[in-house]
Amino acid sequence: MTLQHEGPRSATRPVERGRWNDRRLAPVERAQALLEAMTLEEKVAQLGSVWFTDSGGDFAPSVEATETTAAAETVSSPTDDGFVGGLGQLTRIFGTEPVTVPDGVRRLRELQQQVVDGNRFGIPAIAHEECLTGFAAYGATAFPTPLAWAATFDEDLVERMAEAIGDDLRSVGVHQGLAPVLDVVRDYRWGRVEETLGEDPYLVGQLGAAYVRGLERTGVIATLKHFAGYAASRGAKNHGPVSIGHRELADVVLPPFETAIRLGGARSVMNAYTDLDGVPAGASVELLTGVLRDAWGFYGTVVADYWAIPFLATMHRVAEGAAEAGALALTAGIDVELPETVGFGAALVGSVRDGTVSEALVDRAVLRHLRQKVELGLLDGGPLVPEDAAATDLDGPRNRAIATRLAEESIVLLRNSGALPLDARSRIAVIGPAADQFRSLVGCYAFPNHVLSKHPGHDLGIAIPTLLDAVRTEFPGADLVSEEGCGITTTDRAGIPAAVKAAAEADVVVLAVGDIAGLFGDGTSGEGCDAEDLRLPGGQHELVLAVLATGTPVVLVVLSGRPYALGEYVTADAVVQAFFPGQEGAAAVAGVLSGRVAPSGRLPVQIPRSPAMSGTSLQPPLGLASRGISVLDPTPLYSFGHGLTAGDVRYRSLEAAPELAVDGELLVDVTVENAGATDAVEVVQLYGTDLVASVVRPAVELLAFARIDLAAGTTATVRFTVSADRLSFTGVDGRRIVEPGRSTLSAGPSAGDRPVARTIEVTGARRVLTGPRSLRVDWHRLGTGDRVDGLAVAPTGGR
Repeated sequence: MTLQHEGPRSATRPVERGRWNDRRLAPVERAQALLEAMTLEEKVAQLGSVWFTDSGGDFAPSVEATETTAAAETVSSPTDDGFVGGLGQLTRIFGTEPVTVPDGVRRLRELQQQVVDGNRFGIPAIAHEECLTGFAAYGATAFPTPLAWAATFDEDLVERMAEAIGDDLRSVGVHQGLAPVLDVVRDYRWGRVEETLGEDPYLVGQLGAAYVRGLERTGVIATLKHFAGYAASRGAKNHGPVSIGHRELADVVLPPFETAIRLGGARSVMNAYTDLDGVPAGASVELLTGVLRDAWGFYGTVVADYWAIPFLATMHRVAEGAAEAGALALTAGIDVELPETVGFGAALVGSVRDGTVSEALVDRAVLRHLRQKVELGLLDGGPLVPEDAAATDLDGPRNRAIATRLAEESIVLLRNSGALPLDARSRIAVIGPAADQFRSLVGCYAFPNHVLSKHPGHDLGIAIPTLLDAVRTEFPGADLVSEEGCGITTTDRAGIPAAVKAAAEADVVVLAVGDIAGLFGDGTSGEGCDAEDLRLPGGQHELVLAVLATGTPVVLVVLSGRPYALGEYVTADAVVQAFFPGQEGAAAVAGVLSGRVAPSGRLPVQIPRSPAMSGTSLQPPLGLASRGISVLDPTPLYSFGHGLTAGDVRYRSLEAAPELAVDGELLVDVTVENAGATDAVEVVQLYGTDLVASVVRPAVELLAFARIDLAAGTTATVRFTVSADRLSFTGVDGRRIVEPGRSTLSAGPSAGDRPVARTIEVTGARRVLTGPRSLRVDWHRLGTGDRVDGLAVAPTGGR
């Protein structure tokens, strides 16, 4: 980095004060007053960032070596004397190297003081960090991945986790978190499936909004990723081009972002790396201004994904160098460049000076960023970093309790023919390459994988017991043997004979297979770790077949970041799916094996039968099995929403009025009974099917869900309040409409098992939705005094 130096601000020179310091004024008024007092160089400085690392390419796609990088001189550069003119953001002070909390706090405090001293207004920088699976810092709790959160279908728990993460971030002086990921899964081969909340837009939106509410409640700015279309790339290739239609974009890709902004209160959005029908998201006026600002009324900041601005020149080739890339991004609506200043900074100042870029566009972006600095209290003269920050415990009892609960709720029992629970005194063979591998438990954005994998030999900073450790603890009286069998990231199969011998001599086998999370090829799941097909990686397929052939009862445990095709393993006596369940995940899996933990997770993605089948549940009729049309059968082995639970849950009825006005609401009552002798947790899922529509619609789509406790021998009724807006879609003319006609409402334990249904008539004239719409279906559990079909309903606790 070439450093510019104009001399530090004198330590004795007072900070210039004005209306921007008046706390009685609204944040936007204070920001406007400060903006008006700034020079062009000072304004542009607020749009840049600095990352103190020489290995950024290890964490994110690196800037290609072109003339663009040579232009990376910024007005806001660190020098021996400080930052001249100010700085927008500091990048990942805690999340780049394994630094202790006291060391990180000291470094952040020193840098913030330099930023304050470097500008005449004394404005600090916003410090941002990754927080997808918890605060990505050394010694911080590694929570389950978002795909595991999604398997809980538990909004309240996700919100509690995000609040705990936000408290940790704020306690050490961090203002902005780069999460959650709201990309809707379209192809399971994509490496970043583990970072998502699954394949259904409604589920993604509701859980994403819950995460945002928790983080924002602590004062931390939540950043929605990646806007938009990133997960729909051709061939599931990371950064691959996206060629979807306007309807798929509007009805599948965009709704979670709108939900997280309107229902969650997100204050920042990050652009996607990809291009959408030939237009890079980072240069799309339609997306970043038309949809986000004009249609949704978003007033927060748009931050560039790391090096997305220079990528407009080096990868997308829609700009000639840094200056033009910066101009395109600013015009489209990107406000802040991360993680370093390349396209903005000196390049942007020059573009304004020569008339290429209007200074009004600079003012627009700066006003948004300054407003957030005002909202964060950064102009109010408080401590740059909390005084007691160095004493913060990032892996305290609160975090561990939430991580444990999340892990336990996320485990999905796919099949059990009587093998579970295991006999505590049996001879157990724990086999498979994921059994004694901590990297098969935490995601690619968890600090041990994300950073410590680049520091071999460094301690993890937290305890992450492996599944083998947890089984030993869970079954102290068992006779335990262990064999790895094969590799995950290699095709080594030399250990399979020993694994087969151990299996043949055991009473039962716990066969642990799956992924290692990593970045850009340093694993089988994670950013840049896209898969050719959905067969278990490495030698694991051959290992599973060989162990199943022994005839010993097998409990197949899949620890993965994506769903794999399990159709050839149907002879397994039980199948347990865990999507990187975090540092407490091994104990949660072992608890399911022993019966200590009652399984309650549900699939946020399908489990395919065949390695070649990567399509999701959101399919139109012709996307389903079509006898006589194609020999390909995309029917999943296990459907979206599937998961076994304790008890014997039966769906008794679905009741609703026969008609719903195009602008009305409908009460839908779903009654379920636990006819078993064991308490259960049920995720009641309500689905809709448009029987005749003016455009092709999904064969079935999730309208709502409710996670409830259901005691043995009791019946419960869940009442959903369904707005007609939930039946809306993008019509032939590109406008969102509610269309009159017949629809079937159905409910059940999964998309593939909906035993109760009712057909209704949507009445009235075709309605065009022109403003904000209902994005959520509220529900409650009917209690004492409520009646369904003349039958009294047992009293229960509601949400």
